[in-house]
Amino acid sequence: MVNAVCGAYGLCSSNDNETVNCECLPSYVFLDPSNPTKGCHPETMINFCADLSTGNSRVEAIKDSDMPYNEVGDYEIYRDIDEEGCKKVVMEDCYAMAASLFNRTCYKKRTPILNARKTSMTKGSISFIKVPINSAKDGIPTKKKSNTRAHLTAGLITSSSLAVLFGALALYYHPAPRRLVRREWNPNSSRIGINFREFTYKELHEATNGFSKQLGKGASAKVYFGNLNLKDVQVEIAVKRMADVAEKSEKVFMTELRIIGRTHHKNLVKLLGFCIEDNHFLLVYELMKNGALSEFLFKEEMLPTWSHRTEMALGIARGLLYLHEECDTPIIHCDIKPQNVLLDSKYNAKISDFGLSKLLKKDQTRTDTCARGTVGYLAPEWLRNAPITPKVDIFSFGVMLLEITCGRRHIELSRVEEESEDDEGDDLLLVNWVAGCVRSGRIDKLARRDPEVLNDVQRLERFVKVGLW
Repeated sequence: MVNAVCGAYGLCSSNDNETVNCECLPSYVFLDPSNPTKGCHPETMINFCADLSTGNSRVEAIKDSDMPYNEVGDYEIYRDIDEEGCKKVVMEDCYAMAASLFNRTCYKKRTPILNARKTSMTKGSISFIKVPINSAKDGIPTKKKSNTRAHLTAGLITSSSLAVLFGALALYYHPAPRRLVRREWNPNSSRIGINFREFTYKELHEATNGFSKQLGKGASAKVYFGNLNLKDVQVEIAVKRMADVAEKSEKVFMTELRIIGRTHHKNLVKLLGFCIEDNHFLLVYELMKNGALSEFLFKEEMLPTWSHRTEMALGIARGLLYLHEECDTPIIHCDIKPQNVLLDSKYNAKISDFGLSKLLKKDQTRTDTCARGTVGYLAPEWLRNAPITPKVDIFSFGVMLLEITCGRRHIELSRVEEESEDDEGDDLLLVNWVAGCVRSGRIDKLARRDPEVLNDVQRLERFVKVGLW
C-alpha cells in the first residue's frame, strides 16, 4: 500500500484499471489545483473546540473508504461500535478530526490526515470527517437568510445613494477632468521604523550584474548573487527580489523588512539593506555560501556528519529561543522548515525568510491569524483555527529535528523497505517510522549504521525524544 499519494487531506480513489484520482476530503480545497498531489487545506477555518454547544460542526460519512491505521494518527480505538456510535465519538471530541469504521471498530484520527483512500479494497468501510456547518450548504433557516438578505439590500441602497451624492459634490467643486495617476509609495527607512541602508535600484542592478546569477527562488521572490562595495570593502550579497509585486507580495515584503529589522542574532540571517523604488521591492542580505539546509541535508551522495548535524540543530534552537523569548517583541516565524534555514561559509545554521511571521505585543502570548506555513510542518492549531502561540514553531522544529537526526525527509513517497532479517519494515512518514523504532526499542536503526552516531547514543535518544514530543 502506498500512502499520501494525494497529500494531506486528499482522498485517493482508484479503479481496477489502476488509474489514480485525487480529490479533497469534504470541506477542503486543493492547495494547488494544477497539482492535486500537493494536498488540500480547509475551505473554511473554524475552531471546533470554541464551544461545543453552538452546533458549529457536523460529521460527514464517506462510504466504502478508509484511512488506514497508523501508529501516530490513531489516538483512540473503540471496539464493537456501530456507525452512529463512531460518529458520536468524533463529535464529542473537539480535537478529533476524523475516524474510520471497519468491522465494528472505530479508529479516531488526529491531524493531519494523510492517507484517505477509496478503492475496491475498502468496500464496507466508512470514513467520517468533521466539517463546519456552512449556511449555504447545510440549511440555515430561511428566515435568517431572508433577514441577512434584507439587511444587505438596505446597506447596498444606502451605499449607492451616498456614492451618487458624493459624486455630484465632487463634480460640482472639481468640474475639470483629472487624469488618474498610480500612487507611488517610496517610504524611507525612518518612516517604516528601521535603520538600514536604503539602496537605489541602479546600485543593486549593477551589483548583481543585471540580476544574472540566480541563487534560488520561492513562491513570491527570486534570490540573486551580487558583489557590493560597502565602506570601501567588497561584500558578497544575496538580493531577494519580489517576483510579482501584487498586494500580497508587497505585504510579505514589508513583514519581512519590519520583523528582521528588529532582530540581531548570530543564528538569524543578517539584513544589510533594502530598496523600494517605483515597482521594485528588494532586500539585501549577507550571502550564505552553503545554501539551504535542505540541500545540504538531503544530498544523495553523503549524509553530513553527526557533529555537523547536532551543531546545526542547536543553532536553530538558539535562533528560535531568541525570537520567542529574548526579543523585545516576541516573533512567531510560522514557517520553520529546512528550506528556510541557510548555512554560511562555516556551516553555521541561520533562520531566514520572515515573510509569513507574526509579531506579538509585549503583553500578548497568542494571536489569531489565518493558516500559514508548509504542509507537513503545520501544527494542529492551524487546522483547528485555535489561537496561535510560539508553540507552532516548536512543532515545526520537532519535525525538522527528526529530519536532521535521521537524515531523511518528513515524507518520502518513493520510500522502500530495507531488506534485512531483523528489520520491522519502514514507513512513508518519518514520524511514524521514528515512533515505531522507539516503541520497539530499536533506536539504533535511526543511526543508519553510522559509527559516530552509535558512539553518541544518549544524544541521539535525546534528540529523537525532543522531536517526537
